[in-house]
Amino acid sequence: MKLTSEIINILNAGGSVKINCKSKLTSELINIAMAASKNNVTLICTNAGCKLTSELINIAAAGKGHVVFELD
Repeated sequence: MKLTSEIINILNAGGSVKINCKSKLTSELINIAMAASKNNVTLICTNAGCKLTSELINIAAAGKGHVVFELD
């Protein structure tokens, strides 16, 4: 598993990433989503159903259209 800072570095380099929501705190996912938006890349969040709807809304708002949630 990559550290949040490593994931952000990947996004800053122009890469898109897929992350299991169970492996990161909501605050970390918000920071990752902001980096995805800033760099015009995509963040895919698997197992997003483990987060509260309000948390997903905050992550989505930070990502500004660059976040995809898998809710199964």
